[in-house]
Amino acid sequence: MEKKVRRPPRGTRKRDVPLSEAGIYAAALRLIDADGVEALTMRKLATELDANPMSLYYHVPNKEAVMRGVTTMVGAQFRTVAPEDAPWQERMRLLAADLRALAHRHPELMAYSFSRQPDFIQPDDPFWTALTAAVEAAGVPQSEVPENAALMVAVVIGFLTAELNGSLRRWSTLEPSGSEDQHGGGDADLDSADVTSAGPDQDHMFRLMVNTLITGLESRLTGGRDGRDAGL
Repeated sequence: MEKKVRRPPRGTRKRDVPLSEAGIYAAALRLIDADGVEALTMRKLATELDANPMSLYYHVPNKEAVMRGVTTMVGAQFRTVAPEDAPWQERMRLLAADLRALAHRHPELMAYSFSRQPDFIQPDDPFWTALTAAVEAAGVPQSEVPENAALMVAVVIGFLTAELNGSLRRWSTLEPSGSEDQHGGGDADLDSADVTSAGPDQDHMFRLMVNTLITGLESRLTGGRDGRDAGL
């Protein structure tokens, strides 16, 4: 009778591939995508990598460092398809759409980054580089490019955060004040207004938001360099 070989438990087997920062970040991203940021621990990460938990600390000091590394890794993967000779409006639409696609590809990570990592966008990030180039192409003076680009990022990220956590969908179902009297639903629980149907067309709302941003920038440029000339 053939003797059954007993497999060592995960985390104690010898690894065929040495640990590396890139491998740690890739494994952490898999766990985050599956279970969320809060569920990620150094011990679970070591188990995923079939490594001793203490060996991780030779490469990353703590979970916060892991999160920063994962965010940097994902951010570096951002690639816009907007050609440099395209109109600046189209470039901005494509940039916003690419950022949204990335957020939906890794919703748990991106929601965390949006709310907990104010420095997740760096000056040399592909997204920021392309955005500032588009803003400058719109005719914004170079000294005002960072301010305008930051405003656009803040609005887009605000939309994406609300979309990822469900707030946007819920807000879109709330009735205007006083409408319950017209519908005879004054005693209805607000929670019942959550989304039991298909809900709002969030793709349409995203396009509307981006177009509003572009129109606002066009208006500011037309009205003068000082926003007060446009009634701001």
